Amino acid sequence: MAFWLFKSEPSSWSWEQQQQKGAAGEPWSGVRNFQAANNMKAMQPGDRGFFYHSVHEKRIVGIVEVIGSYRPDPTDGSGRFGLVDVKAVSAMPTPVTLAEIKANPRLAGMALLRQSRLSVQPVTDREWTEICRMGGL
Repeated sequence: MAFWLFKSEPSSWSWEQQQQKGAAGEPWSGVRNFQAANNMKAMQPGDRGFFYHSVHEKRIVGIVEVIGSYRPDPTDGSGRFGLVDVKAVSAMPTPVTLAEIKANPRLAGMALLRQSRLSVQPVTDREWTEICRMGGL
């Protein structure tokens, strides 16, 4: 199993909306960055990801599971980009803020800190474990 981080502006797609989709999940569409798309191509059903509210909140608020493999994104007229399906697994008991991540030396190499604008990013096993600890899981 691999780990990921999915960034979303809560005004466009929120954790609450993701939870409302239940076991059917929702396509993670609209990604128009080749590096983020390559990350999604590497995903397999069963992989887990952090759901990160960007812009004003800047915090990890939940955990999602990849339930559908990479396929073409019907919202992309060029046909160059794809999507994966994800479902909500659990809320973070205590959301983990970007400030807390920056302050933790164990997370200094995290992609979130090095490539802050990348919407879909890998998370190492060690980073996953540390953030889950920080969030009360």
